Parts: sequence; structure tokens; C-alpha cells
Amino acid sequence: MAYTVGAMPNRRTNPASPARPRPRARRREPEWAEATTAELLRYRLCDLKLKVEGSAVEPMVERLHEELAERGIQLRPQVWFSSEWFAPDGIPGIAIPFYLAHPRLMRLEKRMMFQVEGGTRDQCLAILRHEAGHAVDNAFRLHRRKIWRQTFGSFRVKYPDFYQPRPTSRDYVLHLPGWYAQAHPAEDFAETFAVWLTPRSRWKSRYAGWGAMRKLLVVDELMASIAHTRPPVLTRKRVEPLADIRMTLARYYEERRSRYVDGRPEFYDRDLLHVFSEPKAHNRSITAVQFLRRHRASIREIVSHWTNLHPYTIDQLLGDLIDRCQQLKLRAVGPTHRLKTETMMMLTVQTLNFTRGRRRWIPV
Repeated sequence: MAYTVGAMPNRRTNPASPARPRPRARRREPEWAEATTAELLRYRLCDLKLKVEGSAVEPMVERLHEELAERGIQLRPQVWFSSEWFAPDGIPGIAIPFYLAHPRLMRLEKRMMFQVEGGTRDQCLAILRHEAGHAVDNAFRLHRRKIWRQTFGSFRVKYPDFYQPRPTSRDYVLHLPGWYAQAHPAEDFAETFAVWLTPRSRWKSRYAGWGAMRKLLVVDELMASIAHTRPPVLTRKRVEPLADIRMTLARYYEERRSRYVDGRPEFYDRDLLHVFSEPKAHNRSITAVQFLRRHRASIREIVSHWTNLHPYTIDQLLGDLIDRCQQLKLRAVGPTHRLKTETMMMLTVQTLNFTRGRRRWIPV
């Protein structure tokens, strides 16, 4: 499928001649699909030779294009694989992380990072709608308009390394995790656009009485002003396409992991002793190390969900906790449910106190 700018045919206009779905050609599996993890990590990203056409993500891209067409937006954002999600400034296109191209790469991502961002249909579409907001903004230069600046702020404000979200604020829509609309005016617009674009989002009733309603109405007005018009920016330039990235997968994951481990908080012995017990008189109980290793995955998942921190960060914190429990020779005494709950509470408090000082990291 060629991703071109222009109107998409409306398949509902002629019921007598319904368009038949185009059969998808079966593609031969790449040689790395059956590789072991060690073998796969030795591949360079450029050697994966991935294309959006025929990949696992193509149906979601097609769905995004249909949603844009249904709203009268004559832009089909160019889409390509890269190292991560992003929409380059000034370019009406979307870069998608390569690991979404194939189930084998998604399994590797899960193993290395404990989650796959955009790994389900709903998650992928949610991110695509957000990035489409940037693409539409770039294609029609919307951020240059006075109403855009008055509503969302200055597009030229420098992105901070971190931001301090206000979870209870009603001045921003809620779409992607982490209250991402609060990160920057451009993200505020993209998040508002994504809510506006999402089918059956019922934003008029959901955001009634919110300060964010004014932003949604402005987006609605802006989209009406560009409906059925040709975008002035039609460049097909691609930024950091996968074919140009020569680092190995091993190096790629080494660099990504390093983002989530710098400056993590320390655990104090008094906190550990509130959950686990000293070895004397409890030698028949399993060690705290055994307990934590047994429940590591479930604790990581739950704490990551409630703190909105990356699972890899939480896993590193759990590793620190296990190491200290081993040094103190602590024991896990008491019901499993209570110990898990108290461990998760301790982790949550520690990480939230830490991130409250550091603020939330903005992914690049």
C-alpha cells in the first residue's frame, strides 16, 4: 500500500458496488524470525529490512487513514519504521518503532523492556492518533495560527527534560498515560486532536465542564477550516529511517535501558524491616530474596501501572531491593498477600517521592 497525501475513496458512497477487501499476500518469514535472543541481538537495525507494507502494523495505519478521511482531512501521513515513536517537526509523517513490525521483535521488546508500547491494536491506534495530530499540525502549519497560540501556547517553547504533571487538572484531555498533554503545547494539541479523532469518544459529554473543552472546540474549529483542502506541506522526507540505523539490537537496548536507571532512589533498611523480618527466630521462613524473586513480575506490573513509571525502572528498583535483602539476610514472614501489598506500597511511596522531586521524564 502506498501512503500518499490526498483524498481516500469513500467505500460507502456506492452500496451497489461495494469494494472488496484486497487480499493480503503472505510474506516469507525473515531469517531472523527463528533466531535465538543472542543471535537476534547481533543484528543491526538496518539489516532487519522492515517495511510497513505487509507488517503487523499495516492494518492500524490503514485504520488511521480511514478515520482521517471520515473527518474530511485530506492527509494520509507517511509512515516508516524507526527506533521509536515520533513525528518530526515540519514533516507530515510518523515514525513507528521497528519492534511492532513482527511478533518476534515484539517478544524481544517484551523480554528486554518488560512492555511493548503500542503492542495491542488499541494502544497502537491511540499512539497513531496522537502522532497524527503532530502530522496534521505540520501539514497545515496550524501552530502558526493565532487561535492555536492563544489556546495551547507557544509551539517554540523549548521542551524541558522533565515536567511536573498535575493529575487532577481538568485543563487537559486524558489520552496517553502520564498526563502527557501537560508536557508541552505541541503535545497538548496532539493529545486534544487524538481525543477529537477517536471514534465514539463522546468528548462533548465526557469533557463537559472541563477547561479542556475549550481546546476541543478549537480543534473542532481548526479541523473544519482545513476539511477537504489540500495541505500546503507535502514533503516525503523521512527522519531516521530504520535503513539508516546501523547500531546492533544489543546496543539499541543497552542505550534504551540506561534511560530508566540513572539516579534511582535508595532503599533504607528501616523501610525493609517494616515489611520483612530479621533472620533470628525465623530461620524456617523463606528468605525475602526468594519471596521477591517469586513475585517479581506481578509486583513490577502493578507498581508500574500505579506509578506510571516504565516497568524497566521498577524492575531495577526491585533488583536493588533484592540485593539489600540478601545483604541483611531478611526473611519473608507472614501471609503472602500482606507481604506483596506492603512491598508494593513501599515501592510506590519510594518511587513517587523520588519522581516528585525529579518530575516526569519526557521521552525523546
